[in-house]
Amino acid sequence: MTYLWSVFTKPWSELAGDALARLVSGLGFAGAEVPVRDTAFLTPAMAQRRLPGFVAQLREHGVTTISVASGLDETIFAGCASAGVPLIRIMAEVGPDGYAASVRRVRERLEAAAPLAERYGVQVGVQPHHGRYVSSALGVRQLLDGLPREYFRVVWDAAHDALAGDDPALTLELVADRLAIVNLKNVVYLPTEPARDAVGASIGGSIGGSVGGDWKPWFVPGAEGLANWSSAFEQLRRLGYTGPICLSGQYSDPGVAVADRLKVDLADARAAAARASGD
Repeated sequence: MTYLWSVFTKPWSELAGDALARLVSGLGFAGAEVPVRDTAFLTPAMAQRRLPGFVAQLREHGVTTISVASGLDETIFAGCASAGVPLIRIMAEVGPDGYAASVRRVRERLEAAAPLAERYGVQVGVQPHHGRYVSSALGVRQLLDGLPREYFRVVWDAAHDALAGDDPALTLELVADRLAIVNLKNVVYLPTEPARDAVGASIGGSIGGSVGGDWKPWFVPGAEGLANWSSAFEQLRRLGYTGPICLSGQYSDPGVAVADRLKVDLADARAAAARASGD
């Protein structure tokens, strides 16, 4: 299968276009997702003015901008349209008012964005995310139900799929008709090592504290995590998917440079894809 091997450039979000393009192409990627956020080189306020030139600089180095990670303001849609960026990636956050109310609120935002998506020809991709977000592929699928399929898509994420306890063979098929991007990162759980008194520790319990739940996600290289990238590629082959594969570059241990880890993960992902395709 032929994929557009891409990378989320958040680890280098402060870089200007030319420097970022050289870095991304030097790592072996032909695609990039660019953050357009207040903390990045490209902010939402400047998206309409600067995004086209930024994307053109990436293109000069053979790097296609597959998406931006941003919000749903009209300036972002207009900037993407001017720059030729096909998709805005978002997550569906769950607020303090609870899941049902939050889903209704996000759905209203998506419905309000539908005329902008159609006017500018730019898609919205919703990614499941562990924690206080719509965290499963099924949840995102339900959130998008009834919205135009050509404009409202799913960004499937291997690590967050694993954190939800799901099987990529099932979830990729579930979202196949809306699948826009496949994100690759990996994760395990580590204990948070809460303070426990001597009696509680000796009997394996927790006196005066929580009972269980003292674990946190820890993002690791692809070969070390819960998500089965090989299984995902096998299902992608069955589905005939040929879109972008985007490595997220998220690693919890800062002891090794992100770029060095990405080189290994890209090689592993390419090898898994080749095995799944029988190449």
